[in-house]
Amino acid sequence: MALRAAATRAIFAGAAPQGFRRMCSTATANSFMLPPIAAMGNGEGTPGREQAPPSTNLFVSGLNKRTQSEKLREAFSQFGRVIDARVVTDRVSGYSKGFGFVRYATLEEAEKGRVGMDGKFLDGWVIFAEYARPRPERTPPQSNMSNSNGYNSYGRE
Repeated sequence: MALRAAATRAIFAGAAPQGFRRMCSTATANSFMLPPIAAMGNGEGTPGREQAPPSTNLFVSGLNKRTQSEKLREAFSQFGRVIDARVVTDRVSGYSKGFGFVRYATLEEAEKGRVGMDGKFLDGWVIFAEYARPRPERTPPQSNMSNSNGYNSYGRE
């Protein structure tokens, strides 16, 4: 009991971290500070990440594991002509990996879709839409048949 009283005095005296004091305080719920609205779905993408150049291809993250490509197409088609909508799925389970891509016919429609769906709910989850980054160039795989000493992995030249 004495330990609990000492911990309570330490919390309110300022010895505990700020978050712990807030959690244990008896202040009203209105004293909790919400994150700034600028960091939420306002069409500016994820805070702290560089923006990809505008394109007709959108990257959609935060998808429900049960969301399918047709549902994604339906949600985004209200903003323009959707050429392709694809939810990326796990090869083994078949469930969504939580992200997908939507391709529009024009840049204007893609912009409307990005702004219109960023921070909105789809299948009960908040999704985020931003321009897709172009794929980096892939280098062809190197042959590992020879070591640095000139011999292959079987000990022969």
